[in-house]
Amino acid sequence: MKSPVTWATTKAWKRQKKSSHWEFHPAVRTGDERTLGERSADIMRHGMGSWPFVFGFMAFMAGWMFFNVAGKPFDPFPFILLNLILSTLAGLQGAILLIAAKRADRIASELAAYHLEVSETANDHLRELKLMMHDIHHIMAELDYLKNKKASNGIINKTKEN
Repeated sequence: MKSPVTWATTKAWKRQKKSSHWEFHPAVRTGDERTLGERSADIMRHGMGSWPFVFGFMAFMAGWMFFNVAGKPFDPFPFILLNLILSTLAGLQGAILLIAAKRADRIASELAAYHLEVSETANDHLRELKLMMHDIHHIMAELDYLKNKKASNGIINKTKEN
């Protein structure tokens, strides 16, 4: 288990503008604990799943079409080379999305295992507290009995003296 999140680590996290909110969860492996593939999947997911990527992609497409229609075309109008590039990109993005989904599933599994462990520990503590409360109840009942017995003995002794 990792050390708990402190105010200083939270401030450092905000300064670094981390894009993942799992960076400081004790159940999720981060940093050097992740494999190269997991780090790559996170980087690709954060890169391709962003507005700058969408706008950059649209600018690339518009630039490609503009230079091939207005200028000296290296890929004339049906844009066959562009279609090949887009098909390749679509295939790669599908694979990258599957890798990112596997990473998300692994994070969900780690969180579920962590929450199960915490829940079982809490149940054990509650069971112990219940036993303690049961013992306290019996001790209090015995003390009440002894107090009543002493009080009744005191009354009996006073009546005997009179």
